[in-house]
Amino acid sequence: MEFIPSDIDKYCVEHTTPENDLLSKLNRETHARVLQSRMLSGHLQGRFLSMLSYMIQPKLILEIGTYTGYSALCLAEGLAENGKIITIDVNEELEDFVRDFFGQSPLNEKIDFRIGNAKHIIPIIGDSFDLVFIDADKLNYTNYYDLVFDKVRSGGYIIADNVLWSGKVSNSSAKDKDTIAIRDFNKKIQDDERVENILLPIRDGLMVLRKK
Repeated sequence: MEFIPSDIDKYCVEHTTPENDLLSKLNRETHARVLQSRMLSGHLQGRFLSMLSYMIQPKLILEIGTYTGYSALCLAEGLAENGKIITIDVNEELEDFVRDFFGQSPLNEKIDFRIGNAKHIIPIIGDSFDLVFIDADKLNYTNYYDLVFDKVRSGGYIIADNVLWSGKVSNSSAKDKDTIAIRDFNKKIQDDERVENILLPIRDGLMVLRKK
């Protein structure tokens, strides 16, 4: 769900740095060949993630939820010279598709793509993160946050996608499990005195927080 009129969204896209050729191709191929293509971050959000990454210049990024790799490629753009992004997804069926596109990118050597359950993989990663992007199953958002928090350096960032959940979070009659999970996550972040946060109505909502 978009939260601004389509003509304004179009204007924003037209006045934002264009996707590179690979991202444009990945965007098209995802919509043509992959189910639930609305899960793709897309042009505007992708440029926002890239911009944040360039501003932070992280040495290590963790992404929970790769999907077709669009957001990972965007985040990788701003990595420090010897930086790396670890991106995790549970969907084995998309592995070849994703690896093919990563292989076409000059940033491929900076991308560590892992297939498996993030709840099992995260605890065995020994390094600390400068930036974490959570964009996976909504029921586990709070669990992912708790898993990564101590691994994020002081002054590091956590970003969570889909935190407006098609507007359902503000609809008191919406009581499905995903909506409740996102509401609980948003409240947890707002009440957490260890962070500073802002919820942005970009696409389906981005929660951006900085660890104090």
